[in-house]
Amino acid sequence: MRSIVILISGRGSNMEAIVRAAQAERWPARIAAVISNRADASGLEFAARHGIATAVIANRDYPTRDLFDAALRDRIDAFAPDLVVLAGFMRILTAPFVDHYQGRMLNIHPSLLPSFPGLATHRQALAAGVKLHGATVHFVTPDLDHGPIVAQAAVPVLEEDSEETLAQRVLEQEHAIYPRAVRWFIDGRLTLEGARVRLTGAA
Repeated sequence: MRSIVILISGRGSNMEAIVRAAQAERWPARIAAVISNRADASGLEFAARHGIATAVIANRDYPTRDLFDAALRDRIDAFAPDLVVLAGFMRILTAPFVDHYQGRMLNIHPSLLPSFPGLATHRQALAAGVKLHGATVHFVTPDLDHGPIVAQAAVPVLEEDSEETLAQRVLEQEHAIYPRAVRWFIDGRLTLEGARVRLTGAA
């Protein structure tokens, strides 16, 4: 059985979606732990209620990013994960940390990458006047919000949209595609071919 560790910084709604899908679909995997850099992350309570181990590695306890990442890596590795999932983990990770999990760390970003990396993606989309916006699941690389794309979902941008209404529709799609992408990884259906991801097996 494969092992998954999920990193969060807040509510972790994508973490919730993954946990619920894993339980409902009886994945051949276990969510070994949910780890946060914030002790007040409400997602930790959800994880504990579902019998999942939790841990806090607070970034403010470490004077440098390198020291924080080293402590976080050691805590993650204690659970021997096959996959690390970033689910609203609001920290920029160092290249050595990312390289340590090369090919086995996923992230979801609220835009159709490579458009609108970084923060305030919905504001960026509205300002640019795009007609489609959405979310992207990708393998993590040292380049922020870049990496081989696993899955994307698009939503129309409506004339009356605000950042909030657009964000809500994108989040609904995130909750659909992220568990699906994680399941593909668990089932061994994702193959990295350079900068591209090949999905194999039956639909």
